[in-house]
Amino acid sequence: MSDPTCQTMLDIRNGKRASTVVLQLFNWKGDIWGGGSTLAAYEDGKAQQAFAQLKQALGSCRSYEGTGWVGKYKATLTTEQAPGVGDEAVRFRETVPMGPEQPGDRNEQFTVVRAGNTIVTFRKLNVGDSASFPTDLVNRQVERLQNAQRP
Repeated sequence: MSDPTCQTMLDIRNGKRASTVVLQLFNWKGDIWGGGSTLAAYEDGKAQQAFAQLKQALGSCRSYEGTGWVGKYKATLTTEQAPGVGDEAVRFRETVPMGPEQPGDRNEQFTVVRAGNTIVTFRKLNVGDSASFPTDLVNRQVERLQNAQRP
């Protein structure tokens, strides 16, 4: 990883530091570009600590280079207005140039929300255009998550 703070962001958004992780894929009718969510459960207090590290990493991570399924790439990050859900939330977008032979740049939005001892990441992918994970679905999923954690 070209930038260690970006590695922190990737680890947290993918649930690498959590004790339990569940991935869910979303497909929308008429949209070939999917989305998904990563639900990461942490031991007491560790989700809040991880989220603080995520916010700090997003403060300095503007781009990173990596290697994916199709080879080397460079991703550029831009932060966006976070939704007012959960205990705290952030939203950012990653853009990866795909080259002149492709229909456009890879564009993926991430909405990351902490609710109690969990961090859930919603992601929506598009190529050649921007896309957003549906706000009403984020709200409903986070509400369900919060209700499930109530005693």
